[in-house]
Amino acid sequence: MITLVRRVTATCFLGAALTACAAVPHQAAPRVAHPSPSTASATSAPPTLAPGPGGLTPVFKHGSRDRGKTVALTFDADMTADQGPRAAAGEHFDNPGLIAALRALKVPATVFMTGRWAEEYPDQARSLGRDPLFEVANHSYSHYAFTDDCYGLPTVSGDRMRADVERAYAEFRKAGVPDARPYFRFPGGCYDRRALKALTPVGVTAVQWDVVSGDAFATDAEAVSRQVLEGVRPGSVVVMHCTRSAAPTTERVVRTVVPELRARGFRLVKVSALIGS
Repeated sequence: MITLVRRVTATCFLGAALTACAAVPHQAAPRVAHPSPSTASATSAPPTLAPGPGGLTPVFKHGSRDRGKTVALTFDADMTADQGPRAAAGEHFDNPGLIAALRALKVPATVFMTGRWAEEYPDQARSLGRDPLFEVANHSYSHYAFTDDCYGLPTVSGDRMRADVERAYAEFRKAGVPDARPYFRFPGGCYDRRALKALTPVGVTAVQWDVVSGDAFATDAEAVSRQVLEGVRPGSVVVMHCTRSAAPTTERVVRTVVPELRARGFRLVKVSALIGS
């Protein structure tokens, strides 16, 4: 799988519940804006991007290349709306060991969480949302795709896209996450103009990445670590996963990659810090 990932262009990798290529890359100038009511906090207004052309939802892929050696490690907490029976049968869509490693290494990180994940693991969602080391962002409720033909994922109809994102924010509040960020990662990384338009009223910034870790379904932690370290540049956003069953090597990857990045002079930050810089 790692070899296949290396051959794919434009930061794609396979995995039906994981990541893919964006269809309409755009990166607008940073601004500080009020998040939508579903994410608003009485005490903070996280940095977001200005709307794209035609008022479309803006898309952020990486930070500045010339404002210091910063990098954001991001983790997708994936669980689709129909995976409840698998969780009940013992499949683990969480990864407490990974979170413990991030805390032990004092790594600020952004967790893109599905609402279904928060529904299944409310205590963990609340713990992440209340820990200043982390920020929780939106990965949809259902983890269904917002475009057709997205790595085999079921699809959300255009008239349900906004509701799916807002339902995730509702689940975060129900779990006790006090201040989910106004950032959204498309399931599978798949989006098009229709999807960007559908989410404009929500007021989110869509967050993609420029470094694919390749941790999805990988069994070779050393290969994944090399891929991350070879890909990182100043301002990079690295996509990884917080799902034991689908990404079993990620904790080991983090324990390898983080000390090496720091030894190379990189400062680890949340996505909000990259957007706001």
